[in-house]
Amino acid sequence: SLVGSEMCIRDRMLSREEQLFQRILMEVRVVQSKILSELNAINMNCFRYKIEHDFGFAPNPFHGTLSLATCKGDIRKNKNLQLGDWIVGLGSKSMGNLHHIVFAMKVEEKLTFDQYWNDARFQCKKPNLNGSLIEIYGDNVYHTDESTGKVIQENCAHSKDNGIVDEGHYKRDVEGQYVLLSKTFYYFGDHAPLIPEEFSYILNDSRNLKFWDLYGESLKIQKFVDWLASNYKYGIHGDPCNWKEYNLPKMDIYEG
Repeated sequence: SLVGSEMCIRDRMLSREEQLFQRILMEVRVVQSKILSELNAINMNCFRYKIEHDFGFAPNPFHGTLSLATCKGDIRKNKNLQLGDWIVGLGSKSMGNLHHIVFAMKVEEKLTFDQYWNDARFQCKKPNLNGSLIEIYGDNVYHTDESTGKVIQENCAHSKDNGIVDEGHYKRDVEGQYVLLSKTFYYFGDHAPLIPEEFSYILNDSRNLKFWDLYGESLKIQKFVDWLASNYKYGIHGDPCNWKEYNLPKMDIYEG
């Protein structure tokens, strides 16, 4: 009938209008996402330090999330550190990989020790000293004793051989206050690439943390991040540098 035909035409028109609306909505969301990314990049900073030893403990790149839960308290508690900033761990003379990148992480989450300890996602990062190397170097080791209010150090890679608390490590670790987490990371370990000369501004030849020199230089930082993204996949690309002490068999199992 004529009425039925008119209704079909109207339904098709509504369907087209809905499709058009959905396309416009999608385009708006894409633009919003780009604007937010650009706004975040304006304030992006890059914290760099030299790593003197690397056992997969600090940072811990395993189980799909790179965590910085111990050492480097000057980064973990730094008031200038924001979500979206990058942390780059550089090689050192002592490890024979000076001017190489051991790891790079985008800071995506910041937890207290207790939040990290109790989070179901990170129970796998609690150490098992009788397990595999990955388990031995678990970094989820600090939490608060509810009865005393004191932060406890569980038996771990930062304890003494007999399980007694190592006061030096304890003080440095606990002063950091927070655990930094990332799924957007590159961990190279013993496959650490040399930093190209064009990114020499990422280098840190001093003993101390560097970040102020790149404050407000988000475009330079983004160029470095883009170089990483165009040459490497997120994730693990090598074993921790110091695992060679365990005489593990040579295996080329990582992504290039």
